[in-house]
Amino acid sequence: MQPDPALVPGRRVRGLAETRLYTQDMTAQPRLTIHAELRAKPGQEATLRELLLGLIEPTRKEAGCLQYDLHEDNDQAGLFFFYENWVSRAHLDAHLASPHVGALLAREDELLAEPARLVFATRLA
Repeated sequence: MQPDPALVPGRRVRGLAETRLYTQDMTAQPRLTIHAELRAKPGQEATLRELLLGLIEPTRKEAGCLQYDLHEDNDQAGLFFFYENWVSRAHLDAHLASPHVGALLAREDELLAEPARLVFATRLA
């Protein structure tokens, strides 16, 4: 089977809010994959969406960030999730301690219907 031409290292691929150069060797080392799920309180969907969109640019510039994509559920407005890939847990921890994530954490009681759900995974194949 031929590899997806969009994922050939060195080829530009389209991301959520930017075009970036794909350089990650998918087989070089295990990476930490995160699925972070956030559900907005009723009436807070637009506010949470804007705050989450504001995390993308600074996070993608962080050391160790391989992928940081925001999604919204097609059937449930206000249910957001990030699909993230990090070089290591230390890089993720630095991200979680960053000022831009701190701005979200400071407002989580106001904006989130329930605590954020984080799933940590390692790619197997």
